[in-house]
Amino acid sequence: MQSAFTLGIEEEYLLVDRDTLDLAVAPQSLMEACKAELESQVSPEFLQCQIEVGTRVCADIGEARDDLRRLRSEVSRHAAQHNLAPIAVSCHPFADWKTQHHTPRERYDDLRQALGGVARRMLICGMHVHVGVEDKMLRVDLMPQLSYFLPHLLALSTSSPFWQGEDTGLASYRLTVFDNLPRTGLPPTFDSWAAYERATGALIDLGLIEDTSKIWWDLRPSHQFPTLETRIMDVQPRLEHTLALAALIQALIRMFCRLRDRNLHWRIYQRFLIGENRWRAQRYGITEGLIDFGEKAIKPFPDLLDELVALLEADIEALGVADEIATLRDIVATGTSATRQRAVRAAAQAAGGDPDKAVVQHLIDEFQADL
Repeated sequence: MQSAFTLGIEEEYLLVDRDTLDLAVAPQSLMEACKAELESQVSPEFLQCQIEVGTRVCADIGEARDDLRRLRSEVSRHAAQHNLAPIAVSCHPFADWKTQHHTPRERYDDLRQALGGVARRMLICGMHVHVGVEDKMLRVDLMPQLSYFLPHLLALSTSSPFWQGEDTGLASYRLTVFDNLPRTGLPPTFDSWAAYERATGALIDLGLIEDTSKIWWDLRPSHQFPTLETRIMDVQPRLEHTLALAALIQALIRMFCRLRDRNLHWRIYQRFLIGENRWRAQRYGITEGLIDFGEKAIKPFPDLLDELVALLEADIEALGVADEIATLRDIVATGTSATRQRAVRAAAQAAGGDPDKAVVQHLIDEFQADL
């Protein structure tokens, strides 16, 4: 079994005006200041109101915590100098996508041209977790196994219940928007790295995409790094929740590698069935449970998490992520960001305040609390 399971975490933030709490364009001077401080670890995103950060390659969750806290702190500090604040949430509660503009950059100009009107609605943010897997064939072998747990990760991460001032009834509306793009959703199953390269190479050879960075599955081999990149999750307002999800992915991949060394394999289920759980996670988050296909029953999420933690006991210990996994239990007990946002909105309405702005202020406060 490979001995190291390195981590990398990418997060996308929205920038809001501290007075109006509406979205704000990132000034060029803000991006320049962040670049001077953080170099390649910070970049603009598709929309001018977004900013993206990415950790270095981290040996363990402790390194990831230190680096991500530094990134969040520096972005927040530089934004404050422009009366702006970052929020780590997958949809702004009341902003109108029709008033947003994409960042004038060749990559984003090309995306806007290729995707047409679909691209304009991309007022969403996500988080991506990379785990180092050096062997290419192993990456392909792990994808259908980890795919089974993608709905679990989505359910735990849900942070986008609102869209343009309305409660969508979904825990993750972000995924509804993102799924309008081509080459998204659950990944296909490949029986070899060569099969993966043939499939993706067909689009590259036709000139439809320049490389595999334009394939936006929920889980994919990274185009840039020797990693598996998990992309299904909503971004987290709380730093510790980001780290808990990253630790869970790291532990899952270690478990699959451990099983492989014993000539064992997690059962592969049809994408159609996993897709049903994906929808349940998108719609309900952790509140209504997911399907256990082995037992042919819908199980409450606390039971699912208990069973999963038991399966991962050896991996949690080996990776030293017991505290982070305990944070997942707190999420299940108290709710995801979607739950908290709805509670804040309801309280503001009851008190006669502005419910939309109350939610944004809540998101600013949660981001700041972990710095």
